[in-house]
Amino acid sequence: MANVKPRTLAGFMELLPAPQQQLERIMTTLRETYSLYGFTPLDTPIIEDAKILLAKGGGETEKQIYRFEKGDSDLALRFDLTVPLAKYVAMNYGQLTFPFRRYQIGKVYRGERPQRGRFREFYQADIDVIGDGKLDILNEAEIPSIIYQTFSRLGLKRFCIRVNNRKILNGFYELLGLSDKSQDVMRTVDKLDKIGAEAVREILVKEFDVAPEQADEVLRFIAIQGSNAEVLAALEGYKGRSETFDKGLEELGTVTRYLADFGVPEENFAVDLTIARGLDYYTGTVYETVMLDHPEVGSVCSGGRYDNLAEYYTNKSLPGVGISIGLTRLFFVLNDQKMLNESVPTAPAEVLVVPMSAAQQGYAISVATQLRAQGIRAQLYTEQKKFKAKIQYAAKLGIPYAMFLGESEEQEKVVSLKDLNKGEQVTVTLEEAAAQVRSYLDAVREIPSIVE
Repeated sequence: MANVKPRTLAGFMELLPAPQQQLERIMTTLRETYSLYGFTPLDTPIIEDAKILLAKGGGETEKQIYRFEKGDSDLALRFDLTVPLAKYVAMNYGQLTFPFRRYQIGKVYRGERPQRGRFREFYQADIDVIGDGKLDILNEAEIPSIIYQTFSRLGLKRFCIRVNNRKILNGFYELLGLSDKSQDVMRTVDKLDKIGAEAVREILVKEFDVAPEQADEVLRFIAIQGSNAEVLAALEGYKGRSETFDKGLEELGTVTRYLADFGVPEENFAVDLTIARGLDYYTGTVYETVMLDHPEVGSVCSGGRYDNLAEYYTNKSLPGVGISIGLTRLFFVLNDQKMLNESVPTAPAEVLVVPMSAAQQGYAISVATQLRAQGIRAQLYTEQKKFKAKIQYAAKLGIPYAMFLGESEEQEKVVSLKDLNKGEQVTVTLEEAAAQVRSYLDAVREIPSIVE
């Protein structure tokens, strides 16, 4: 039988062991940071009933979804983590405590055309806060602090959380008499960074029949810039003519006012009236996070406030606010820009335990077991190869320590620990060796995953 040439489908990412370790480390940082804010982990099925998954379907969603039949079942792969969350909350409403705060890191699937940095299978890392009937504005003010802490812990410094409020935009378009076209206008304005002001104006006028003077007013409005205080002051000039606008301005002011209390430096936060988010279900605060030195990447973390998460599954009002990181794309960009920290250890273990002969295998097993009991990853090397080959094996994997166990070590109940990076070797008790390795672990935990 002829061999089948192995290949990975276009739009699907497979990593070698070292970069996979880097990705896992980033995921660990996300989980730890989200947990600090009281978010609980959640996992939902990758496969769902297509009817449930597409309750709010149509348009591009239905074109991109992976859908198939199994027997009489019409099934689909999840295309985001928000719709499965909506189903989950509606199903488990009686067992959940509100506000319900969850995080989820999982793969989603979209059958779009694969291209550089765009995938058909990719990880998303989401957090959402879901209220029962109501959800206080402070939850929207807290989100920037979570974004700030997450990216800071990863090692990023040059990033900006750009914030706006959909009520401000809806109220402004109401003032211009464009309420019936507000969604089309916002979706077009959301493309400003990609296509430029002239192209936005042309689309508004030619495709959506917006009067030229109205299009000019839209462009003047979203061009308001300056410090956060200056932008808010400029918006005060529009107050008193739209209840919706005034409510949005009040909410945006609240989000901005608590920045310092939440520990977010102003240089990492900007009120930006161009931010609209393309999805219609955002109803209040909206967020986009960009890397300042790589604007071509676009938003690396986005989201916002929505009035009713589960309206297609229950009559209960479940407002929420959430953000999502396109983790696979972010990882690809970081790797492509050489921003993944090469100093981050990617070895599968801290210690390679090496019995010098078959007679020491029992002692080696005992030593490895004791190391693991202390939270130290230890790999037992059992292959009958020359000493040089054993050292080369550890070096190729980047394992920082080798522990040699010969006849004398077993008799004296000690170990010979070699620091493979420094080339230094000592013979000490197992407790002393473990302490040295733990000291190394404490140091490497402080190494950021990303360098700018």
